[in-house]
Amino acid sequence: MVLKIKLTLLNFLEFAVWGAYLTSMGSYLAKVGMASNIGWFYSVQGFVSLCLPALFGIVADRWIQAQRLLSLCHLVAGCMMIAASLYGNAMGNDVHFGTLFALYACSVAFYMPTIALTNSVAYNALEREGLDTVKAFPPIRVFGTVGFIVSMCAVDLLGIQQSALQFGCSGVLSIVLAFYSLCMPQCPTSQSQGKTGLVEALGLRAFSLFRDYRMALFFVFSMFLGVCLQVTNGFANPFISSFAAIPEFESTFGVQHANILISLSQISETLCIMLIPFCLKTFGIKRVMLMAMLAWVLRFGLFALGDPGDGVWLFVLSMIVYGVAFDFFNISGSLFVDKETDVSIRNSAQGLFMMMTNGFGATIGTLTAQQIINHYVYDLGPSADAIQVWEGWQTCWYIFAAYALAIAIAFSVLFRYKHVRK
Repeated sequence: MVLKIKLTLLNFLEFAVWGAYLTSMGSYLAKVGMASNIGWFYSVQGFVSLCLPALFGIVADRWIQAQRLLSLCHLVAGCMMIAASLYGNAMGNDVHFGTLFALYACSVAFYMPTIALTNSVAYNALEREGLDTVKAFPPIRVFGTVGFIVSMCAVDLLGIQQSALQFGCSGVLSIVLAFYSLCMPQCPTSQSQGKTGLVEALGLRAFSLFRDYRMALFFVFSMFLGVCLQVTNGFANPFISSFAAIPEFESTFGVQHANILISLSQISETLCIMLIPFCLKTFGIKRVMLMAMLAWVLRFGLFALGDPGDGVWLFVLSMIVYGVAFDFFNISGSLFVDKETDVSIRNSAQGLFMMMTNGFGATIGTLTAQQIINHYVYDLGPSADAIQVWEGWQTCWYIFAAYALAIAIAFSVLFRYKHVRK
């Protein structure tokens, strides 16, 4: 019980760090004149995930215990995020893109590997206690989502979702977590005796998973679905806030408190996480992944159809299906990788999964989404009326929904996995 409480707090803090800015940063950037650069700030999470989570996983497998590496990463990430907050707050609306982006990017470069490291620390600790990770981890991970919700709602209620102070909140939480990580159970490294080849020495054996057709296809489709991950994180808040230009919606709750409305997505996550053990054992990874893909179709489509007034219930439905879209992909995928890989490369394999989803997938997705939104929304110019902007946003959401549907169809045809119900 003590172990589960410790891991619960670890996950709470891990995602509270992210929740402080992830859904509200877009509105802050739009406020300081960087609306056309929102995609760059979100895509940098993907750029660093191309290699750093995998490399940090290798380091944790071979040389530095995962809980210690987790602490070091959060210490650096927290300091850089606090620096970004101090700079943004001091400069007001005269923030220079290069300076803010550099500080933010440095922080993100050390934060993103911690997601996979946190999973590895938890899996290792639970297995040492003889617990089934598929059953024991989801109830612990759910408090990561609770931490995300608490953090993003706090930023909203404090009135700083359009302020650089949100970065400071994230930085402080990250430093607290840096010290707390050292209280986690030790995660042994797997240094082998005798001579080893270069691949073994560098811990690159996880990439051999691509030799397995099923695993290779799983990772490829993880990348394709990862395209969807950061789209609503980056653009949902600016989209909902843009309704303020329409008198009919200006004073609605959603426009005034976009972050709280969006937090319903994370509340849905907390419920859907609890369904993962049952769904994985009953339906298997293929059907669970298909559920996630179809949920992304609804997530985007409902955004296109809704509004903060009489159509707010469509927004609420979009928030509800997000729990399935995110959890059934990210967490189920992580558990699948943990079960399908050898213990000696599990940290590396988790890093590889992170690289494909939050690396290649999220990078391609965020930059492409930015170009689509620039074309249909931001390039309309100041002469465009609010209705034209709204229609532009609708077109974007329909495009994103069509993409998710195409991926779901392809996955259902190509990915072969025979599930044995237990």
